[in-house]
Amino acid sequence: MNKILVVAAHADDETLGCGGTIARHIAEGDHVKILFMTDGVSSRGTQQAACEIRNSAAIKALSALGTKDYQQLDFPDNKMDSLPLLEIVKPIESVISTYQPNIVYTHFADDLNIDHRIVNQAVMTACRPQNGNSIRKIFSFEVLSSTEWNSTQRPVFNPQYIVDISDYWGKKVNALNAYKEELRVFPHSRSLECIEALAILRGATHGITKAEAFVIERYLV
Repeated sequence: MNKILVVAAHADDETLGCGGTIARHIAEGDHVKILFMTDGVSSRGTQQAACEIRNSAAIKALSALGTKDYQQLDFPDNKMDSLPLLEIVKPIESVISTYQPNIVYTHFADDLNIDHRIVNQAVMTACRPQNGNSIRKIFSFEVLSSTEWNSTQRPVFNPQYIVDISDYWGKKVNALNAYKEELRVFPHSRSLECIEALAILRGATHGITKAEAFVIERYLV
């Protein structure tokens, strides 16, 4: 059994980026833990009720994917760059030390969203390849409306690892529907139509129906 840790800046990133892969891991007998770094809404000036709605949506989404194991941290939404990196790294290190995952998924290093970039840096720092480290594989995922919106002068998302989610697409859709407040109307890239189009593109590029794609940060055999 693999022990999977998904580190996401905001609740919904995990489903957008690797929801089908999460569902597949669980179906194959792996254990998946999700670590949310921020509440995902406080930067909008919303009240506690909005945070509770987002948390409730996350619980429903993760249940649709097949896991209930998650942890919510309280770093400032869309302001993670205001903190010393070490302050963000330490709780990730604590989770890794306790949980001992062998596979980690997190954000792409060059997303437009600042929280995504900081989380990637913090994860890579927490996962330094030291003797005794449990982590064998690290993958970064793409999040529509962030990964593809960054400056063309920055490195683009160029995936080398493809996961067939054809049999798990329905679970991903159910999880996405739990986050209906975060979805947008087509042709916004965070619409269901665009999310499905990306899954079809990633799949068809490799001769399968639907897929999720990842950049390899580490792959030890």
